Amino acid sequence: MHRARQHAETRTRERRHRLAHEAARMMAEGGIRDFHQAKLKAAARLGIHDDASLPRNREIEDALREYQRLFLGTSQADALRQRREAALRALDFFAAFEPRLVGPVLDGTADAHSPVALHLYAEDVDAVPRFLDEHGIPAEARGRRLRLDRARSADFPVWVFAAEDLAFDLTVLPLDALRQAPLSGVDERPMRRASAAQLRQLLAEQEMEWDRE
Repeated sequence: MHRARQHAETRTRERRHRLAHEAARMMAEGGIRDFHQAKLKAAARLGIHDDASLPRNREIEDALREYQRLFLGTSQADALRQRREAALRALDFFAAFEPRLVGPVLDGTADAHSPVALHLYAEDVDAVPRFLDEHGIPAEARGRRLRLDRARSADFPVWVFAAEDLAFDLTVLPLDALRQAPLSGVDERPMRRASAAQLRQLLAEQEMEWDRE
């Protein structure tokens, strides 16, 4: 009985590993941005349908980093560097809104499909579109639902535009949301965020690391 249970657990772990790596491959090659969508597509492709075998988002993110390192190499590193440098200029440009960089560009999994995602903070949500309009930046209005904590979710305005041949994605939150980041869709912990000063430090560390390679 014990050996049968061990065997079943081993098979489940192997399926989770296969699914995580297949989902990561689909994200890297197909530009899928949503972990849940990638997970379901990978399960359908591999014919694995039991929920216990579905990997956590963090497992897929780890597999994605490994895939990018092994198969994309310098192309992914170049895409990441380009987006982080553009993000720094955007953080300076939107300084009046206490901006923070979030998402794959900060986490290091950004590729040629990834937008530069920023959180901007303002009591007047119309201040951001006014600012964009004043600077002649045409932007498309969207919306996004974020989890503020385990119990609360809310919808926030999003502005999407293109600059420097890159996509930029701005989510506008109230000023008091600066105190606590919304929860990440990857692991349900507070999102990692970076100010301009923190991103400058990250870029400096990244340059040193690449110079050693």
